[in-house]
Amino acid sequence: MTTESLGGPPHPVNWNLLSAHDLEQEWLELNRWVDWLRHTYGLPAAVIPPFWHHHPELVWELSALHLHWLCAYDPEQNGSAPVGWHRDFADTRARLRDWVAASGTRLDRDRATRQTAWPGETPPPPVEDVVITDRDDEFIDFVREQVRQRQTAEDAFFTTIDDATGELLDHRPGAQREQGER
Repeated sequence: MTTESLGGPPHPVNWNLLSAHDLEQEWLELNRWVDWLRHTYGLPAAVIPPFWHHHPELVWELSALHLHWLCAYDPEQNGSAPVGWHRDFADTRARLRDWVAASGTRLDRDRATRQTAWPGETPPPPVEDVVITDRDDEFIDFVREQVRQRQTAEDAFFTTIDDATGELLDHRPGAQREQGER
């Protein structure tokens, strides 16, 4: 739970922008911290369910709480910072309960958070419950798949860069001919 494990001072995590490598590290660090948090404070599944990592609303909330904790317990921090963290933790627990209730995830089963289709949108597919048999194995498989998807996206992006100039290649039909005419 130290900042050294991530290589620097506490920092906000934008889960949408992490590289594949950083994504894996952040998932593992957040999972360790959430496990510590739920055991330390005796939190029930109504606050932190086993499949929290499948619900972006829970991931963002827990990630923000983790950052707040890292900053509050930083050795350079003011001595009253932990009291502020605990006050905010009480507020966060209430929000987590709301997120868990809305998502439908439970101790022994999970389902995707229901989405409401707005007028003109295609309705989402029906939501099915998934039985949770081994949370730790599933978490590792989940992280591997997230990292694989992010790596695939990174690799696809890098194919759009000209190695010689570092500029983005224009892949529109006829774009190569236009560039040659300039």
